[in-house]
Amino acid sequence: MHGRTRPQRWLTATALAASVTLLAAACGGGTDAETPDEGTTQGETGAAGTDTDRELVIWAGSQTPITANFNPYAVGVLHVANGGVYETLFAYNKAADTEPMPLLGTDATWNDDGTELTVAIRDGVTWNDGEPFTADDVVYSFTNDAARPAYLAGAEATDASTVVLTFDEPQFTNEFALLGSTYIVPEHVFAAHEDDSTETEDGEALEGLVAWANAEAPVGTGPYLVETSSDANYTAVANPDYWGGEPAVKNLRYVGIDSNQSAEDLLSTGKVDWATMFVPEPQRIQDAGYGYLNTPVDPTVLYTCANADLGCEGEQTDVAVRRALSVAIDRGAINEKAFVGLAQEISPTFALLGRDDKWIADGMPAAIEQSADPAQAAEILEAAGYEKGADGFYASDGEPLELTLTSVDGWTDYNNAAKLIEEQAAEAGIKVVSSTISWNEFADARVSGEFELIMGGVVGTSIADPYQIYRDWFSGDYTTPVGTALEPGFWNFSRYDNDAVDEAVEAAGSTNDEAVKADAYAEIQEHIVHDVPYIPLVVNASQTFYNQDDYTGWPTEEDLYLFPPAWQGPSSGVILSQLAGTE
Repeated sequence: MHGRTRPQRWLTATALAASVTLLAAACGGGTDAETPDEGTTQGETGAAGTDTDRELVIWAGSQTPITANFNPYAVGVLHVANGGVYETLFAYNKAADTEPMPLLGTDATWNDDGTELTVAIRDGVTWNDGEPFTADDVVYSFTNDAARPAYLAGAEATDASTVVLTFDEPQFTNEFALLGSTYIVPEHVFAAHEDDSTETEDGEALEGLVAWANAEAPVGTGPYLVETSSDANYTAVANPDYWGGEPAVKNLRYVGIDSNQSAEDLLSTGKVDWATMFVPEPQRIQDAGYGYLNTPVDPTVLYTCANADLGCEGEQTDVAVRRALSVAIDRGAINEKAFVGLAQEISPTFALLGRDDKWIADGMPAAIEQSADPAQAAEILEAAGYEKGADGFYASDGEPLELTLTSVDGWTDYNNAAKLIEEQAAEAGIKVVSSTISWNEFADARVSGEFELIMGGVVGTSIADPYQIYRDWFSGDYTTPVGTALEPGFWNFSRYDNDAVDEAVEAAGSTNDEAVKADAYAEIQEHIVHDVPYIPLVVNASQTFYNQDDYTGWPTEEDLYLFPPAWQGPSSGVILSQLAGTE
């Protein structure tokens, strides 16, 4: 875990005490908070500070109209659900290489060969409908059809507070996926909806838990209860029976806003308290009294529907076109003009520079080239049989090379970057037409595979290891044919499918030996750097603004106890549970 060699038993009493101290300091906000006794776990003392009925207003990126969707298995689930309502077993800190924080789990132990993971379950927890939380709920959350990992052989509650997960092969590297990103749901509620079915607007049939709307009153263990929802916003109130103590902030309102600029205007006038978004002049918001963090960890890329064998259509299915477009992009100019210098350089290996350097194989480039090389783009295309026409653009067999690039309307940094790519590609003889679409259209297109190029983000790893990206975004086991919606937990939007990569991902996931894992990563990197199913652009700025005048307990530069974005689950739920009002 975290890329370090350590004993297989973790989250000992020392680690637990460290987590408590971390949270106590985070909650203090400058007040004299009492330090919990050693062995007290996060939340048992409640948030240090003052209870407040003042409504905390959050923008987590939702556009209008908002669709009431609190189902953790469904596309478009609203942000409060993941973390605020439903919790994972542990919370991992994506912003720092620290021990995971106990939530519904209190301890976890691997056996020596990585084929068995024993998890201790927190006692005394209830669902927000009053029913007791049990080890059987954990077993159900890992074994229902919507969530069961393909590599899971079995899950058993060996007693009232212990669950044992078993695997046919070692699964050390899937620790985060199991403990940090599997949301625990109530069997007594979800089991009744396993046979549900519905049809999307485009006629696609959905079945089982994915089809269930779960819109009215989601039943979770988290710190908040959903209260109301409308096209414009939804609200939540503090859970008085939360196992970690009733949150000090009693009322939340998540608002739908259709553009970054509108959100920025509301921030600057004090009408939003917490938002993670691109702001070209963050000092203006800070001058209005907000706290500010920039935690760049998530890659921004061009998704390419890359695999013609799985139904992708368009010239981007040709690896030569993808490679030529990649070298035609001036990333330095994009960072300066679209991201105003706030983004960071990206590695074509998708290892996070500065944190994951040891995983970049010898011979692989660390950072991708920042300047454009139109001449190299021309060489790649002409070697693949493309010829430049009188109009200055390349074509093949008389068919023009033209690509459609979409980005979400109102995401101004992405919209500006897309326009720059259109201009830069033209200088290399590649015709790219940029346009904007709604967030719902964006979500539907990438899940169905019916696109050519989309500007979007890759969910960066929550530990210092790129394995999660390799498995989730590049493995053929995590994709579906075009026209078939990706299953929950599948992120391979490009439909990339390479047997050598799949074998290396499997090898990496089956070992706790760093040398063996490094060899597997070298194989993966050789292919993805050449094939570029996702064209790397930058590691995007992740700018979080928070109201520090009315609330305490936020992550700060001095105490970055969790990754701070308002949209990140489950950490956003933990942060909410730790906030309090000012005196």
